[in-house]
Parts: sequence; C-alpha cells; structure tokens
Amino acid sequence: MNEKIVVKAEPYDFEFEPRATALMVIDMQNDFLKPGGFGEFLGNDVSLLRRAIEPIRNVLSAVRGTEIKVIHTREGHRPDLSDCPPSKLRRGRLKIRIGDEGPMGRVLVRGQKGHEIIDELKPLEGEPVIDKPGKGSFYATDLHLILQNWGIKYLVITGVTTEVCVHTTVREANDRGYECLVLEDCVASYFPEFHEVGIKMIKAQGGIFGWVSDSKRFIEAIRGLK
Repeated sequence: MNEKIVVKAEPYDFEFEPRATALMVIDMQNDFLKPGGFGEFLGNDVSLLRRAIEPIRNVLSAVRGTEIKVIHTREGHRPDLSDCPPSKLRRGRLKIRIGDEGPMGRVLVRGQKGHEIIDELKPLEGEPVIDKPGKGSFYATDLHLILQNWGIKYLVITGVTTEVCVHTTVREANDRGYECLVLEDCVASYFPEFHEVGIKMIKAQGGIFGWVSDSKRFIEAIRGLK
C-alpha cells in the first residue's frame, strides 16, 4: 500500500506511508513498571506508568499483521557494567543501585527479570528488541541502521517515560530526519506534570519535534490495512 494515511493529530494532521513506518515501544520493562525495580528504587510510584499498557496493547494488536513494523527497546547494561557511566551508577545515592541484587535480579542488567519487557507487551518473533545503555534509543545501538534497511521514514512512538527516554528518542529521531507521531495515551511518566509539559513541547512551534495524537485516532486511521 503506497498511499498515505492521515491521522488526526496536533499541531496538524500526520500523514504517513504504512510500508515506511515503524511502531516503537520504548522501555516497557519490569524494572520501570513493577515494584522492586529501578523505578521504585528512585522513589517513584510505578503504578502511574501502567496507564499506558492497555492503549499500547491495543495499538500493537492493530498494527501486527500490517505493513507497519514493530520494534521494542530496553534500557540496561552489560553484566560487568562496562557500558554504564560512573555518573549514572552514582545517581541518587541509592541504597540499591544499578547492578545491585534486587527482587527481580540485578537492577537494570541485561538478562535479569527486571530488564525484561512486561508480560502484557512481550515482543513477537521477528520484532527486534534494541538493548540500549542510555536514555535515547539511537545512542550506542543499531536502531538507525535497522530503520534505514527497512526504509523507514515515520515513527509512531509509545512507551516510558514521557520526559526521559521517549523525549530523548523523539529528539534523536527528529535530528536524523524521521517524522514522529507520539500517541499521548501510550506514553506515561512518574510525574503527571512532566508528562503534560513533555507532550506540549513535542507539538509546540508547529511540531518542532513531532506530532501528537492518541491510540484511538491512530487505530481508526489504520483500520483498513488488514
């Protein structure tokens, strides 16, 4: 399907080609969304992120089986922490830090239960999972290469948290020429006020970083693809 699809969005309608589009699910991991993980150790109420799970699940269901690609990310580090900057290890002066043993294994370490994507949003076979050491999905990963090989021009963004990993990824993507649509109900923050401002920043100034819509409008727009 070569024709463009139009999604009602802000600051104006978002147009995209399904075959040149990827849905990104950012960092929907146990360490951020469940008690006993890194998010909670930072002093956050992790339940605030769970509002995004059902909308993301609905979008995944609508996208799978279409030309739109799906790609997941996870933030975490090598077991020897050689890819974790000392400044990140020291952050917050926590009692349980990155690499320490927690209820779900070593915190924010690859291969541990905390690092895994939550059961509700498990990747299907063939959906790449990008393991990233930082907040942005492009830094020190092969994401850009994969997207280029797929011929991707448009990114539909979901995941957590709005003002950190989502925002950083959108900014990185914008600088690389990708057109980004953020689904507001599919992203979430530990701080509702940060979520609100983060969304406003993306669509401000004529869409300086991208467009904003929601899961219902996006699903409605792609309904005829299957």
